[in-house]
Amino acid sequence: MSNFVSAIIVAAGGSTRMGISDSKQFIPLLGKPAIAYTLTAFQSCALIDEIIVVCREQDMERIQEIVLELGVSKVSKLVLGGTCRAESVRCGMNAAAENAQYFAIHDGARPLITPAEIENVTAAAFETGAATLGTTVTDTIKLVNDENVIESTPVRTQLRAVQTPQVFERDLYVFAMENAGDDLSNFTDDCSLIEGMGGEVAVVEGSRENIKLTTPIDIVIAESILKDRAEA
Repeated sequence: MSNFVSAIIVAAGGSTRMGISDSKQFIPLLGKPAIAYTLTAFQSCALIDEIIVVCREQDMERIQEIVLELGVSKVSKLVLGGTCRAESVRCGMNAAAENAQYFAIHDGARPLITPAEIENVTAAAFETGAATLGTTVTDTIKLVNDENVIESTPVRTQLRAVQTPQVFERDLYVFAMENAGDDLSNFTDDCSLIEGMGGEVAVVEGSRENIKLTTPIDIVIAESILKDRAEA
């Protein structure tokens, strides 16, 4: 019997660094809202059984309209997010189907994810219990102190720029969240929860195209990548 995977799309954050008043999920990329690309990719991945979108109350109606327009049949629920990312993930997790065996957690503002990448990292989680997409780091990274003075240089071959989806076996993730303490705002990604309890997370090589929409330049890059894909 196949493993039931619930995808939790976290789309409840603001757009402070983007410098816009609207949600990043609705930024038009070649005429389509960013989250439309995200939802389509998860809809097309055979290993994903349901999609739960975690969003702000003011965005819920617009996202529902996008879901209906695209015919994304795997979307089972739209739920309100929490006060931080980890709390929003918890809201999505609590709304997942009772028979869900794995959670595939993804940033709604990563619209360039592909069905193949989702499948690769999910299959890895089936084997290991926890897996994330990530890429090797090409820049030299420096660790600095409070005065912005370099303290050390990590070994670049050991560094990875971690992306999403991050996929976890349900019981493992629930246990990690329940034992994470009261302040979930300290956890900026879901791998950190597993790391905090001494667990291991496998890194699956992803694509540098799987960028997150964070600043205005990311919109330019995303549209360029989408144009290249359309031409290919």
